[in-house]
Amino acid sequence: MDLADVREDLIVAGTAALGAVVLAVGVDLLAGIPVSTPARLAPLVVYFAYLFTRKGGPYAAVDTPRNWTVLVVLVTVGAAAYAVFV
Repeated sequence: MDLADVREDLIVAGTAALGAVVLAVGVDLLAGIPVSTPARLAPLVVYFAYLFTRKGGPYAAVDTPRNWTVLVVLVTVGAAAYAVFV
């Protein structure tokens, strides 16, 4: 594992952690909208999928840290929208 791999992993992990904090603090505490535990953990689930599914293969062109980071952001926004509208 080289320095570039560590940097990429930290970017995806940091985005997932920030998403979880936004859901817990931003939506639940500041906005006063209750967020369920599975919705709070949704960004972290994406990060664990990133960790355990990266093995290369024919889909390696789309298996990039940038795409995983975008997926974390989309899942976080989706979980927040779910909490607000349901």
